[in-house]
Amino acid sequence: MAAITFQQKESNWIRQLVNGDEQAFARFVVDYQKTVFLCCRTLGLNETEAEDVGSETFLTAYQKLSKFRGDSSLSTWLWKIAYYKGMNYLRNNKKHSYANMEMDEQLSDQKMAHVASRLEDAEKYSAIWNAVNALPRQWAMAIILFYREDKSVEEIAKIMQKRYNTVKTYLFRGRKKLKGVLGDII
Repeated sequence: MAAITFQQKESNWIRQLVNGDEQAFARFVVDYQKTVFLCCRTLGLNETEAEDVGSETFLTAYQKLSKFRGDSSLSTWLWKIAYYKGMNYLRNNKKHSYANMEMDEQLSDQKMAHVASRLEDAEKYSAIWNAVNALPRQWAMAIILFYREDKSVEEIAKIMQKRYNTVKTYLFRGRKKLKGVLGDII
């Protein structure tokens, strides 16, 4: 009996999710909730905000599963949704934060510095991952899996069905291109 590949497993799982299998969706949430939460926390959201954005992420993923093309892994696709939901949350609440700052003259300098730092970090994060998304698909996938998903080079090679040294080359070239594009940001 032939071993089932990662892509076949994921394809079967996606089919179950699209067909409305509630147990498959529950497994999906359990398997990926830490990934989504990590993305949200990396954007600087607090625990409550991360939970709200995480819920929105899973709802959007569930609604759009039938449109998933498989250009990337399911976890990478979910990261992207969480990232955009988190960035939208920050954008929408940035205006709200500034309005509150004007109304509350008692706001401490320390808290203002924290808000400014959070927005600056989110903008840097956005610039970096937008640059990653502009890389050739193979390089971007290797960068995302290595830095976002904390996958080893060996794991990435298995996922991408590439040789170990090929993945190392993708990472090297991707980092070199990013350094040239982003300069002092990274």
